[in-house]
Amino acid sequence: QVRLVESGGGSVQAGGSLRLSCAASGSSFSINAMGWDRQAPGKLRELVATITSGGNTGYADSVKGRFTISRDNAKNTVYLQMNSLKPEDTAVYSCKWASRDYAPFSSWGQGTQVTVSS
Repeated sequence: QVRLVESGGGSVQAGGSLRLSCAASGSSFSINAMGWDRQAPGKLRELVATITSGGNTGYADSVKGRFTISRDNAKNTVYLQMNSLKPEDTAVYSCKWASRDYAPFSSWGQGTQVTVSS
């Protein structure tokens, strides 16, 4: 069973940057699709970014141009570089896993808190 562990969250002022990491174990990481979701208090979980095994990426409109998802297959790790952070980016960020490209995402990590103050 896959295990996902996020790190890198914290508090930052608006305009600042953070980099989240998600280490995966228990799967053939190089063929897995990965992604990040977030959930703010009182709101539904929303997609932030995805990346295929080949490195194709997709982003929510709200983060395009500010966030970058990447992966290091040698380290079984996916990253989310977040720049120009806004207070509305405040949420718990969770990485997610799919067994293959374009398969449904089926596992999520416990999440890491990101708080952006104005």
